[in-house]
Amino acid sequence: MMPPRTWTVPSPKINLIVGMGDMLASNQANANLLTYSLGSCVGVVVYDPVAKVGGLLHAMLPDSTLNLERAESRPFMFVDTGLPALFHAVYALGAVKSRILTKLAGGAELLNDNKFFNIGLRNVKATEEMLARNGVKMVSRDTGGNDVRTLRLNISTGELTLEVTGKGSRPF
Repeated sequence: MMPPRTWTVPSPKINLIVGMGDMLASNQANANLLTYSLGSCVGVVVYDPVAKVGGLLHAMLPDSTLNLERAESRPFMFVDTGLPALFHAVYALGAVKSRILTKLAGGAELLNDNKFFNIGLRNVKATEEMLARNGVKMVSRDTGGNDVRTLRLNISTGELTLEVTGKGSRPF
């Protein structure tokens, strides 16, 4: 498994982009973690308000057993390998499990009107089950439907903004 990714950035405020199948964690007050275009993918945001440490995962698929070779080289692509890596990364930066606030967005059913593959639903279910198994409570979620979502986490304040294409943005 790849080591957790962390990022140190100079002032002023900077946006760190989390691409599809990727993850970032930071404790730098001048950083925003940002991910675009959450369709069937899930965006998992964790934040410790005391340590001011946050992380963002943009997972594409629920289960790494679909492609073990790919999971080895790109663990953040999958919920079952990316989610533990996200938590390990924020713990390495000083976050404490009992203080972490967890939020989930995405899991839409785009381009799948007949619900045959249900990738979005499966991503959400895998995330919720893994969090529950590990005693992690989710404080909010915005999942399902056919909306495309963007997330922005302000590390200094913990403010998370959810933007839904065509519907505007709001605190989340």
